[in-house]
Amino acid sequence: MDQLKLAALDQEDLQVLSTHLQDAVMTVADIRFLPKEKKAVFIVNRFVWDKEADKRTREHERRRSALAVGQVTGMKVQNIRQEAKGVVLELLAVTFEAADEPSGKIQLAFAGGASIALDVECIEAQLSDLGAAWSTPNLPQHDLS
Repeated sequence: MDQLKLAALDQEDLQVLSTHLQDAVMTVADIRFLPKEKKAVFIVNRFVWDKEADKRTREHERRRSALAVGQVTGMKVQNIRQEAKGVVLELLAVTFEAADEPSGKIQLAFAGGASIALDVECIEAQLSDLGAAWSTPNLPQHDLS
């Protein structure tokens, strides 16, 4: 099994998760905030950056994965229409901005200027692959101009 299972308890760990989540895609319907459980969950199609493309087919891989963030006391969204459940969001980075440490904000930045800010008591996140990979001919590209 080559399924990814990672945990983040500090900023350095969160940077590792962010690297694995770069260019993950999800729909608005794949976002859940569970205030009673102090948790936010994101189901994503993660681009597998750590595996080379198949030499014969030049295909890359994506995997269905879950990002769960614990100790969440609030969630704010920007430039995301929550009623538009089918809209696809492309995740660029996951970062942490400290407040009164260990609390702060975990920020999910998406292409096009959308973002989600999670108020957290501390960094407590998990990234887990949920199943087998599938192939894709599409390699994410970014216009840096």
